[in-house]
Amino acid sequence: MPIDPLSGPDRRAANAAPEEPDGLARRLVRALVCAAVDRALPGVLLFDLEPELIARVAQVFTQILTGPGKQAAAPVVLGAASRDEDLWTQPELSQAPDGISFRLRLGPLIQADGLTGPPPLIVVPDLTRLSVAGMRAAVQLLGADVAVVEQAGLRHRDRPRARWLAACPSADAGRLSAHLLDRFAIRLPAAGLRLPPADRLLDTVPPAWLTAAAVAASGRGAPAATVTDEAIVRVRELLGPDTSVRRELALARLARTLATLHGERRATARHSDEAAWLMGLQNSAAAQPVEPGSGPTGSPQPTPRPGPGPEDSLIAPSRAGQDERRRPAPGRPLLETEPAEGIGSDSGGGPAALATPYPEDEAEGPGDFAPLRSPWQRTAGPASTRGVVVGTRRVRDLHDLAFVRTAREAAVHQRVRPFGRFTILSDDLHRNVRAGTAERLLVLVLDHTCRGDWDWQDALTPFLQWAYTERAAAHLIEVGSAEAADELRAEVFVARGVNHRRVLAALYRPPGRATPLAHGIEQAGLALRQAFQQHGNGLVEAWMVVVTDGRGNVPLRASHTGQIGGPVGAEGIEDTFKAAAHVSAMDRTRVHVAVVDAARQPYGDLPFALAETLGGTVIEGRSAERRGTDGDGGGGTRDR
Repeated sequence: MPIDPLSGPDRRAANAAPEEPDGLARRLVRALVCAAVDRALPGVLLFDLEPELIARVAQVFTQILTGPGKQAAAPVVLGAASRDEDLWTQPELSQAPDGISFRLRLGPLIQADGLTGPPPLIVVPDLTRLSVAGMRAAVQLLGADVAVVEQAGLRHRDRPRARWLAACPSADAGRLSAHLLDRFAIRLPAAGLRLPPADRLLDTVPPAWLTAAAVAASGRGAPAATVTDEAIVRVRELLGPDTSVRRELALARLARTLATLHGERRATARHSDEAAWLMGLQNSAAAQPVEPGSGPTGSPQPTPRPGPGPEDSLIAPSRAGQDERRRPAPGRPLLETEPAEGIGSDSGGGPAALATPYPEDEAEGPGDFAPLRSPWQRTAGPASTRGVVVGTRRVRDLHDLAFVRTAREAAVHQRVRPFGRFTILSDDLHRNVRAGTAERLLVLVLDHTCRGDWDWQDALTPFLQWAYTERAAAHLIEVGSAEAADELRAEVFVARGVNHRRVLAALYRPPGRATPLAHGIEQAGLALRQAFQQHGNGLVEAWMVVVTDGRGNVPLRASHTGQIGGPVGAEGIEDTFKAAAHVSAMDRTRVHVAVVDAARQPYGDLPFALAETLGGTVIEGRSAERRGTDGDGGGGTRDR
């Protein structure tokens, strides 16, 4: 899948780029040169890179691989829809003397193996949304000495030549497999990166470096420098004693490559310090990096500190005065007419950027379970035998028979059949006709106690329209309704679509007293997991939409047992966050989460903290002109 390196917002960003590259941009281009020179450093992973910059970084990387003045090939983009059939093999039709012939040829990941010329560039805009097939391909190819591909009619064995460029939010690095992250030898925190035009950025690199990168990428590189014991000891000091072997090898190889580019035969501790400075290691602030082109006596440069990450434009900003938050004391009543007290770790629910090349070590929350394994599928025959029965039809086989319809058809003709007993012939056989399995799912969690005097239909309309047009199945979860059979538990209803009358009636239920929000979030996560397990890869996308003010006053223990044993304080909110953490650990390539903010006071920051824990976005619920009042006496203004 080719991408245009300068199209749309990228072209406008290029025109508005600064005239001179900053320190982070210089480090980035040197890291790309090192990845092009050394085949043992084929992967570059950038954390917290702005999405509109990935195409421009790919353009710079491609020019480094192809060399100055040469036509650059279009990179290959991998994403959530990448399949094994698209990565390893490609069908090819050709004209033969007796007709059209069909054969398989090498796919985009391995098609340049064993050939001369620039290697292909594989671009992954978001590593957390890469498909399982793409993740396993990265683990198999990055840094491997040999790759073996065996398909029907195709066998390939050669050393991979492709270079990889990937981006990933540092806050989501903990969800990825450690095997996948360690395959990217060069990592760089890229928060706040400002890129000038490609030619101006490449001018900061010595011409000898670019020539060496183009020559090495074509397979004719110069002998690499020797890594000394001094450099290895320094690598261990920089990374610490508890680091993995792959990280030590990556940093040592990067130091070796820098020594080779400087024209030296031995990599010393000075080159290890420069490699650590290049990757932005925090404990290498006192390192003395070698200025490219200055040789062993080069003057040191001050270590640039990575800038703060950009705010996520999809998440609504929080209000002023809520940057510092603390939890309510245990046992304290939740709803009081006192100044609001925030619960959460970050204002506005925005993800924090970690200025380290190894953010997975500091990640919070559980990771995805077996991220490199395909989702488990529960199958009981072909897909045509699953689904709701909507009718019958006449058939000639015994597959998925409609027994009642078949017996009734046979009974009609018993008097005219000369067999003397009840007989079923082939003309009597009828088969079930089943509705198709939904490929999309909408999980809707409605907290009726947050409605007050505002209408939430405007905020829900886009999601309901999407579910209706996409023929998505609906999973409705209601909490806090006055009509609930048990006010301590969430009510769950599954429908074939959002046009079901119960889904429509749920939008107008009166509010009750209790809010078992923790149980509702738990049921939503259970519904998502069961849906993906039951349908396997058939379910391609799911939305979880939560409409709440975040004030859950029923602990999860009370919802399970049906009894409340005394004051609960903030236990219900804490249980809600624990249940939300399990939802955030799910496959983010197919699950999207949105929290509709009811903008109620006090504790108006709870929806933002809940969205942060769920790993989703915040949608403005109540209109701007009505944010100053709510239905519980806790009025006030709400700054955006």
